Amino acid sequence: MVKQKFHPRILAAEQSSKSSNFFYRLVSSQRFLAIVGLVFLLMIIFPLAKTYSQRRLVEKEVADVQKQIADFESQNEQLREMITYLQSDQSLEEQARLNLNLKKPGEQVLVVEEKKPADSFDSTVETAAAGSNLVKWWKYFFN
Repeated sequence: MVKQKFHPRILAAEQSSKSSNFFYRLVSSQRFLAIVGLVFLLMIIFPLAKTYSQRRLVEKEVADVQKQIADFESQNEQLREMITYLQSDQSLEEQARLNLNLKKPGEQVLVVEEKKPADSFDSTVETAAAGSNLVKWWKYFFN
């Protein structure tokens, strides 16, 4: 028994041409499929990364705006408290005492004035004149 070699049957003349043979080898090679897959992944990953970075920016802006809202609400609450205090009788009485110098019946008002020493300017001039410039620098740096 003689073994015969297996020869594939060619059905049409177009299938045996070099151009279809080249494209068939190109498409069926693992390297080509890996490159096509890599290009496809890159086409998907870049827009996803851009969308993710934009989403992070929007979330940061939303957090900043929420912080500003919280700050404005606390400031609004403080202003409401100030309004209620200024509309109260206690505030009205305090403003009348300070600005209009009014007092309640039966009260006595004392005014305390501080006396400023008149000699303060003369004493600073005398201390500045006493001592040489070298002594002043020595005291400035080492005392």
